Amino acid sequence: MARLIITMIWILFSFLIATAETKTPVNSNTTPEARQLLEFLYSIAGKQTLAGQHNAPIRGTSRLSVVHRNTGKYPVITGHDFGFSFPGYWDGINYRQQLVDEAIRRHEEGFINTIMWHAVVPTHDEPVTFQPFVNVGKSEYALTDDQWKELTTAGTLLNERWKSQVDVIAWFLKQLKYAEVPVLWRPYHEMNGFWFWWCGKPGQEGYVKLYRMLYDRLVNFHKLDNLLWVWNANELKDGVTSYKDYYPGDDVVDILATDVYSTGFNDENYEKLLMLAKGKLIAIGECGTPPTQTVLKKQPAWVWFMKWDEPDWRDREIYQTDEVMTLDELPWVKVKEPRLHYPVLK
Repeated sequence: MARLIITMIWILFSFLIATAETKTPVNSNTTPEARQLLEFLYSIAGKQTLAGQHNAPIRGTSRLSVVHRNTGKYPVITGHDFGFSFPGYWDGINYRQQLVDEAIRRHEEGFINTIMWHAVVPTHDEPVTFQPFVNVGKSEYALTDDQWKELTTAGTLLNERWKSQVDVIAWFLKQLKYAEVPVLWRPYHEMNGFWFWWCGKPGQEGYVKLYRMLYDRLVNFHKLDNLLWVWNANELKDGVTSYKDYYPGDDVVDILATDVYSTGFNDENYEKLLMLAKGKLIAIGECGTPPTQTVLKKQPAWVWFMKWDEPDWRDREIYQTDEVMTLDELPWVKVKEPRLHYPVLK
């Protein structure tokens, strides 16, 4: 009980100290649509949590209809991944244009799009398999210290290869900018873990430098002003290290998130992320099972959750609670039954 009281006091304090600058997008040229989205997220913070569902590239956004069948509701957040694998596979890179088209349609229906990218280690070219070219672990494909230095040094061969990777993704994000679609952009996630090639590199010369390089390339070079930048860590467990050692700075982060695949939604993880945020928004970037109503009553600052796994009937209970906001409750949604488009596989 004492811990809960302390947490609630900290939540109240965080929102009281959140200044106008905190609530302003980190990119001063952010599009009106993205600014309005951030303002909306601040308006519900601490009051309700948006429901979300990730979609597999090969399936487009067909999971949304499964959520509706199971719960009678649609989520607000619809998640996408730019993928990395061979055409026709689950995460095929050939589905990227389909992703863009789906994101535009979903935006028109009122959904909020969040996009991520399982990037290939820059020493290799896509398409590849997930292991060992994205999830490199301790394999021979993990970057050495010298390779990391080369990657993060402007003008080197590895740095130029990395730019080429980023520029491919930028082309798809630009289509969303031109369509006036704001994006909750969460690149290079779970960096405080030990599996992806960008993981386990704390400090200013580690992950922080990579994230800031990406921010500079997309914002200052490609002028992608429709992005809200979501720094997305992993919950602290099983050897996963501190949030703060990987935090790139308040000037390049709009929202802080963490991925939670344990069922407990540990209070310590929540409190540490909330303290690091210092008034900025926090979210559950991915989860295997949505938080329960009891969890959201104790941890009300989560502004959204996004279920990664397949939707099922067990989601129904959380979709019916007052703590969770679904698509039909959004102030801008006029069509309560979206026209669901199913992907044409190519």
